[in-house]
Amino acid sequence: MKAHDGMYIDGAWRPADGRDTIEVVNPVDEQVIGTVPAGTALDVDTAVRAARAALPAWAATPPAERAARLAALRDVLVARKDEVAETVTAELGSPLKFSQAVHAAAPIAVAGSYAELAATYAFEEKVGNSVVHHEPIGVVGAITPWNYPLHQIVAKVAPALAAGCTIVLKPAEDTPLTAQLFAEAVHEAGVPAGVFNLVTGLGPVAGQALAEHPGVDLVSFTGSTAVGRRIGALAGAAVKPVALELGGKSANVILPSADLAKAVNVGVANVMSNSGQTCSAWTRMLVPADRYDEAVELAAEAAAKYGDRIGPVVNAKQQERVRGYIEKGVAEGARLVAGGPEAPREEGYFVSPTVFADVTEEMTIAQEEIFGPVLSILRYEDEEEALRIANGTVYGLAGAVWAGDEAEAVAFARRMDTGQVDINGGRFNPLAPFGGYKQSGVGRELGTHGLSEYLQTKSLQF
Repeated sequence: MKAHDGMYIDGAWRPADGRDTIEVVNPVDEQVIGTVPAGTALDVDTAVRAARAALPAWAATPPAERAARLAALRDVLVARKDEVAETVTAELGSPLKFSQAVHAAAPIAVAGSYAELAATYAFEEKVGNSVVHHEPIGVVGAITPWNYPLHQIVAKVAPALAAGCTIVLKPAEDTPLTAQLFAEAVHEAGVPAGVFNLVTGLGPVAGQALAEHPGVDLVSFTGSTAVGRRIGALAGAAVKPVALELGGKSANVILPSADLAKAVNVGVANVMSNSGQTCSAWTRMLVPADRYDEAVELAAEAAAKYGDRIGPVVNAKQQERVRGYIEKGVAEGARLVAGGPEAPREEGYFVSPTVFADVTEEMTIAQEEIFGPVLSILRYEDEEEALRIANGTVYGLAGAVWAGDEAEAVAFARRMDTGQVDINGGRFNPLAPFGGYKQSGVGRELGTHGLSEYLQTKSLQF
């Protein structure tokens, strides 16, 4: 798609305040494919004012009408799904088949789920002698990442719209074209002017202005834990609620009774998906000591198949970050069994699919989020040690458990300090709450739990 040279504010594309721009680079060939405006604090203020002006009417719109706009938005995304996939591929580098199957399809499912929830959610309930009203929290400042550019936008905007909130979106600077395409879809779906607004720009400028703006009632952010802390501090100064979906270092626990080959192969695929740029990726594989060598061999063989099947990471900075972690893993004594720090191609921001064996729990690669196609394999002697290792990071976003008996896997999963656990390869569910324990975040996204993040509660006593 052709980039817009303005901001989508109050139902129209409007000139940006300043003249600074952001180049959008294709990470496959490092070529500039477009430019978008770098928003200023004034652009943010204009967008917030538009959202505030639109709030009373949208909040008073019957839920059935809000549901109809969300259904229309879903239909537009369906009609433009090929364009969505091509745009994500161009600015993120994701292989086209993956963009079609995940980057374009997942947002459609999420938008559809909120079209249904908006029509059926109990915005009012009777509790004893009280009537409890669930009302829109107000103007939402949404700040989204580049790794799943449209899914993360829809996961915030759709429940906010369903709740009756108005929104100002600041997307990641690496993938703004997808956000502009989404703004076109919102407009085509007939969402009233001012209800959704888009400001492209840099995090320290536009993102910070949005987080600390007094006209924003809630900040919803997805990204790194470090930036989440900063946003939490900015919002906290005004006692403003935040919803934070942050980093992860998820454990893939393979219990002794599991089908080892299946668990290892699915685990490697999970880590390599989206070039490892997934916050919930199972980047630590925990294996029984007596089957460790077999698991390492299987993982190395599986990773070798991804050499020409995954795309690049998003930019040069991320490429250097991931390669730096691989070098640190080697320096700290981990054993490379696949991949390594050398770039597999001269052109593009590619990183070799990498697997480390002989990883111990105190190593940097076992504790810090790498956000690239890098898997660490750790051994354990018994289930208590496996649980301690699984819970032994500052994160708690996701994880997996494999066992021959499902009840055994569930019993272990219940003791994991994490927000979501897949049992024997359980499938993604767009209606299930997604979010983390500990430093992986605050609040939940998706389904009814995601909708509740955008609601304020008022009780009337009779």
